[in-house]
Amino acid sequence: MYLASKDMAVLFHGQRGINDDFSFYTVTDKASFSQPKGLFVRVNEESGDLSEAIANGAIAAVWDDEEKLPQYTPNHFPVFFTNDSAEAIKELIKIYNEKLDGETNSTMEITNFKFSNKKLLNKNKQTYDIAVILEKLTNKIVLDKERRG
Repeated sequence: MYLASKDMAVLFHGQRGINDDFSFYTVTDKASFSQPKGLFVRVNEESGDLSEAIANGAIAAVWDDEEKLPQYTPNHFPVFFTNDSAEAIKELIKIYNEKLDGETNSTMEITNFKFSNKKLLNKNKQTYDIAVILEKLTNKIVLDKERRG
């Protein structure tokens, strides 16, 4: 079960681009990572450019309200606006973890969360929570694979 665009509607107060139902195979904070059917979450300048994320497979983005979208952003490209990217990541992972709770099985495909900014994930209590939730999600996936044999 993948993270879906309809899951995003609950979290974000603003959106632009197409409002369709689609799934995310990858969620990342790094534009340079391969992200097939990806959701790119720009945390800071070190995350990279939106154009690079799109070239690497991003089909949507989470963007800071205070930061101007690049002019080259396609009109139809879904962008979810937030006032705090770290909090948005935390809530995304929490919602996805709840969505998966008790629902994993041997044939289920799941969203891959790739975060490179380890300093961000450990810089304060909020981002520490992200690391803990990610660890729980990873452990749940590993245990499920072990049960399958």
